[in-house]
Amino acid sequence: MVSEAGSTEATQLTEKALAFIRTLYQARNITPNEVQEQMLESHVRAMVHRSLTGEPLPEVEEELFEEISPDSLAMAKEVVDLFGNLPTEESWLLSVHFEVAKDNL
Repeated sequence: MVSEAGSTEATQLTEKALAFIRTLYQARNITPNEVQEQMLESHVRAMVHRSLTGEPLPEVEEELFEEISPDSLAMAKEVVDLFGNLPTEESWLLSVHFEVAKDNL
């Protein structure tokens, strides 16, 4: 069970990561739609949870992400690096959100 302090920390980390993602989006003129924003927020909340609890990701195969652009992968790595304790696989998964949102242009 997460304590109230843990819940506050999770909320703050989530807001910090989402604000950082918005700056990345603005710099690249990426405008996600409402559903994409909701999916991204859900993923970021899960990342925060894993960062705070140490819960591992299920195994992820790198080959699944070969078609993701280097820019989307780099953006995702910047976000994951904010946490300091998440595996590289987390950035692979996050990069999909960026890649999909780019298609809105």
